[in-house]
Amino acid sequence: MRLTIIYPAVGHRLGENYVGTWQLEPLAPAIIAGLTPKEIEIEFYDDRTEKIPYDRPTDLVVITAIQTTSARRAYQIASLYRQRQIPVVMGGFHVTLMPEEASDYAEAIVIGEAEGLWSNVIEDFQNGCLRRVYKRNSRPKLGGFQVDRSIFQGKPYLPLAFVEVGRGCHFKCDFCSIQTAFGNSQSRRPHAEALAELKKIEKPLIVFCDDNITSNLERAKSFFKELIPLKIRWVSQCSINAAHDEEFLELLKASGCQGLLIGFESVHPDNLKRMDKGFNLMNGGYEVAVENLHRHGIRIYGMFLVGYDEDSAETIQSAMDFATKHKFYAIAFNHLTPFPGTALYDRMKAEGRLLFDRWWLDPNYRYGSIPFEPKKTPREELEQLAHEARVKFFSLPSILKRMNFGVNCTDGLMTLSFFALNIFSHPGIRRRRNYPLGDEAYKGELIKAVHSQPFRLDPIEALEWTTACDRAS
Repeated sequence: MRLTIIYPAVGHRLGENYVGTWQLEPLAPAIIAGLTPKEIEIEFYDDRTEKIPYDRPTDLVVITAIQTTSARRAYQIASLYRQRQIPVVMGGFHVTLMPEEASDYAEAIVIGEAEGLWSNVIEDFQNGCLRRVYKRNSRPKLGGFQVDRSIFQGKPYLPLAFVEVGRGCHFKCDFCSIQTAFGNSQSRRPHAEALAELKKIEKPLIVFCDDNITSNLERAKSFFKELIPLKIRWVSQCSINAAHDEEFLELLKASGCQGLLIGFESVHPDNLKRMDKGFNLMNGGYEVAVENLHRHGIRIYGMFLVGYDEDSAETIQSAMDFATKHKFYAIAFNHLTPFPGTALYDRMKAEGRLLFDRWWLDPNYRYGSIPFEPKKTPREELEQLAHEARVKFFSLPSILKRMNFGVNCTDGLMTLSFFALNIFSHPGIRRRRNYPLGDEAYKGELIKAVHSQPFRLDPIEALEWTTACDRAS
């Protein structure tokens, strides 16, 4: 059996290569490859870095880790394979949040996590009785599998390795699809398995791609203690509340942490309250948290959201001033985007504020746009202000001002990384603006899969699924 794994891009603009700064190893395809029986021949194609050879012989295609922003492109890819009579399986966040929609473009979908389900998909396909839906009623244990990184050989990725230790988050931020998909919970991988994987990786920097590495703070501390003997360098993302725990901060430094991506989201208290992130201001707020992190040499990649009702030129400038004053390693000003299944999406839809029925499928929508009308400042103005803030923050004067030899540029590798990330981000900002969802060269219709009966599912409700064929022993 031949299996083709596809990782879809957000889209493709006519006459241009994909945005190069996005060329990072995608972990999900390597997990799927690791869950696949060894006797099955696997080919992997990353739509961001290479052309997909649709006419290359294969028996089954899996399109994996689909984010909402890449859903339209995923459906285009599925349609091109379906024209060739090749069955498609889809899985990922968007599939879990919008299973009825995704089922229209695939012979089978996997709702939720693949662990414990993927072997059933392969077995059923080989026995000629592929189900339409694969779903379990509880979260699987995160462990017992090998990540197959051999599929990355020859790909033009940055020299970083993504490793997962925890999946999910306990917080309930209203804009976050992670809390919807995982039900405000976090599963943890056995530390021994993660440590064994780390010992095999020969990369200068590890990225722990956990949704929130500190969601379970005590387990995180235990893991950091076990990391110390490995003497690795790593980065990850976490919630800012952990920055007030001194033991946590000391273990970060001792275990090799080089920096953290932190969702500051806003400097306006009313915005934070609206998004259910009032805890960001606990224990003295941002000033104290940043000082604590920098005191332990932890670099900060600050994330801010633009589009909440209190946002204006003043709030964006305040966020810029704060990030510049504290010499953040990098920042992101992301436009607020209501993802399906989130409290934000439901509220916007109920208030009649969404400008698109399904923005992720609308050819008129562009990546990073605000798909609703904010109450205080027109969306076009907010988009322009956010763009200008990004350009200014990653300009050469700003880069030089933020060098911070005590934190950002403490050694040769991290100084090189600081300049590379900041300088190469500048052209990427312009290229990402108004980027299409889907391939602009694709002129065909999205071809729906042919199913014998309509599919209906509440993505939040736990349902047991039965199959029309008996499982082969």
